[in-house]
Amino acid sequence: MSGDEKKLESLKRRYGRAVAAPGGFGGPGGPGPGGPGRRRASMAKGTPKNSRETVRRLLKYLNEDKAKMALAFFCVIVNTAATLAGSYMLRPIINQYIAPADGTRGDVAGLAGALAFMAVIYGLGVVANYAQAKVMLTVAQNALQKIRNDLFAKMQTLPVRFYDTNSNGDLMSRFTNDVDTVGQMLSNTLVQLFSGTLSIIGTLCLMIYTNIYLTIVTIIMVPVMMKAGGAVAKRSQKYFSAQQESLGAVNGYVEETITGQKVVKVFCHEDTAKEEFGLLNRDLRDNQIKAQFFGGIMGPIMGNLSQINYSLTACVGGLLCVWRNFDVGGLTVFLNFSRQFSRPINEISMQISNVFSALAGAERVFAIMDQEPEQADDKDAVILEPMKGHVTLDQVTFGYRPGKVILKDISLYAKPGQKIAFVGSTGAGKTTITNLLNRFYDIQSGSITVDGVDIRHLNRNHLRQNIAMVLQDTHLFTGTVRENIRYGRLDATDEEVIQAAKTASAHSFIMRLPKGYDTMLEGDGANLSQGQRQLLNIARAAVSKAPILILDEATSSVDTRTEKHIEHGMDRLMAHRTTFVIAHRLSTVRNADAIMVLEQGEIIERGNHDELLELKGRYYELYTGLKELD
Repeated sequence: MSGDEKKLESLKRRYGRAVAAPGGFGGPGGPGPGGPGRRRASMAKGTPKNSRETVRRLLKYLNEDKAKMALAFFCVIVNTAATLAGSYMLRPIINQYIAPADGTRGDVAGLAGALAFMAVIYGLGVVANYAQAKVMLTVAQNALQKIRNDLFAKMQTLPVRFYDTNSNGDLMSRFTNDVDTVGQMLSNTLVQLFSGTLSIIGTLCLMIYTNIYLTIVTIIMVPVMMKAGGAVAKRSQKYFSAQQESLGAVNGYVEETITGQKVVKVFCHEDTAKEEFGLLNRDLRDNQIKAQFFGGIMGPIMGNLSQINYSLTACVGGLLCVWRNFDVGGLTVFLNFSRQFSRPINEISMQISNVFSALAGAERVFAIMDQEPEQADDKDAVILEPMKGHVTLDQVTFGYRPGKVILKDISLYAKPGQKIAFVGSTGAGKTTITNLLNRFYDIQSGSITVDGVDIRHLNRNHLRQNIAMVLQDTHLFTGTVRENIRYGRLDATDEEVIQAAKTASAHSFIMRLPKGYDTMLEGDGANLSQGQRQLLNIARAAVSKAPILILDEATSSVDTRTEKHIEHGMDRLMAHRTTFVIAHRLSTVRNADAIMVLEQGEIIERGNHDELLELKGRYYELYTGLKELD
């Protein structure tokens, strides 16, 4: 394997087939020390493994529209019957009104009447075809709506570990590209497969009725056509699956590169990014060429075989007209039927590629739906009203992956109004502790209690509603400033929103915005500075009124002057709350009631600022600058 091939495989593992087998979190690519934010690819292959099961699950989404589907298929029957009847009418028209067998002159008036009746029949078929197309489009879109709703709802139930180990771009690809291919199959392919099958059966019956000998000639070609179509379909299935995987990898890489574009430019990574994208794009191109080639070659192959069938039928039919007095109208109709007979076979064969593409996409969607959701609450889960905020960690041990311990025998106690700070090197386990408090992950041993109740016995939503977090990475939603602050508590009044903003020292800059609190934020608050975005996140935490507050590098995005400016507001925010602070700026934790110094998952020192300085240990080294904080 060449260097480019190895690099391509590495990129596809990272950005492509990201969703693991159902329940398969925490594989080799799971999160490591330092918690979320490290996306890896622990993926299963995207080739459809059980097409029958996938089809069965797709059909479930059509159950509520059975009546509409029945109407659509009835319209297909009417359209097919009208097409066959109109075609067969050529025989009596030719034999009676154009070229009568007795040699008499044709009947123009009778011909006009017969043609008018034929037009009515074909018109009925056109109306039925229009009706089925409209009805099936409605059915397909209803099914897609349910699939998207189920997919989105499922993603809300998945644990944080799932998002730590999967590419955002690949997940988005499942919402868009994969769901769209399913929609294409439901709206068009199903009807065409049914219509084609019905047309084949009806045409075959009329062919037998018209002339059994010519029917035998046509039927002889069917196994040849089916063999050729099956061979091509078998190859196309593999390449359509590969195409969907490559598309997910490209989307994942593009999403990550665009999100981190500033980092790309700062480190002059443009050429490498272009090279890596080129490899993924070239792989997508190659797989698309193969998939589209084998999907597109089906038509010409079946068309040529159809022409051979037509020629053989015309030759044999001509001989029957000469030697067996077969009527010219019958030969004309049969030649038309021979084309109609091969056309649905051709169309069905061509639709096979769409079916495989849709099944590959559907399986990728169902792969997410089959993931194990976040562990359900106990049946007797407790709701503490009100929650006060007494937090205890007793000999907590935890690791993201089996066999690799991140936290070792962590014990601490915090009560309302206390500020507990965590300091230490990157990867020491500071963020991991906050993840455990929120039950984003469950501990392996030990216990974490709130107000004396083990959090594993607390209602998870209730627990999280009583914990406010201000993360290092800010995130604002599309909407107004007011709506983004109110995200912390949806029933907060406008006065409470404003008070929260004042608490976070955000009110003054908000009032300078074009529309104040009604200013629309887009693109994750792109029209604000990083510091301003963080202030809104702090205001969001303030409005929640949660008794437990977690500040994960909350002031890392603001300058020293702004940090000093909001210290009083933060003190007000933390006044009656149990607060956990993660900070690299040790100046921000000087007033903490207790400081926990972590190294390699263990608390090696604890005490307040003055006590730790007197120890002249690790904290003293960090604070005085004798040893840099990693």
